[in-house]
Amino acid sequence: MPEDPAAYAYLLGLYLGDGCISEHRRGVHYLRIMCADAWPGLIDACQAAMRAVRPGNSVFRVQRQGCVAVTASSKHWPCLFPQHGPGRKHDRPIALEDWQQAIVDGYPWEFIRGLIHSDGCRMTNWTTRIVAAERKRYEYPRYLFTNTSADIMRLYTRTLDKLGVEWKPLKQSRAAVTVSVARRASVALMDAHVGPKY
Repeated sequence: MPEDPAAYAYLLGLYLGDGCISEHRRGVHYLRIMCADAWPGLIDACQAAMRAVRPGNSVFRVQRQGCVAVTASSKHWPCLFPQHGPGRKHDRPIALEDWQQAIVDGYPWEFIRGLIHSDGCRMTNWTTRIVAAERKRYEYPRYLFTNTSADIMRLYTRTLDKLGVEWKPLKQSRAAVTVSVARRASVALMDAHVGPKY
C-alpha cells in the first residue's frame, strides 16, 4: 500500500494519462510522468506526489524538448501500478485493483485532478447571443478531458458521477474521446477541487 494515499490517487491519475514504467537493471523500474514545460506548478506537484508515495526513493527531472520527465526508480512501481504492461494503455485493458479503487473512493478529487493535469484542461469558451436586439459575446469556463482508452474514460466519468459532476461527451471524428464539464454548478465544483493547470 502507498504511504500517502492522497498523493497516490493524484499520481495514479497522472500515470494513467502521461505516465509509463520501464524496467532497468536488477529488477529496478523507472516511473516517468511527462509534464509540459508550460506548467511548472504541475511539474512540482508531480515530483512532490512521487516523493510522498515512495519517500525513500530519489525523484529527478530529465529535460526533454518542450517537456520534463519527472522520474523515480523503485522495484515496487509495477506493484503500485499494476496497470503497467507492454504497449499503449488504450490497446490493453485498464482496471483498478480493489485496493486502488478504495483509494480513489477515499480521495476522488485527487484522482480527478491527476487526470485533468495529465490529459485535461480548464478553458474559456465563448458564444454570441442577441440581447436587446444587440449581439453580445458570452464567455463561460469548462473542463475538457481527452483520452483514447475507453477504460480510462470510464474511470474518469464514473468518478465524476460519484462526485455529482455533470458531464457530456463531445462528438468527434477521431479515436480519442473528449468529455466536457460545462454546467455552472459542476464547473464550480471542479474549480473548488481541481482548478486550472499552472
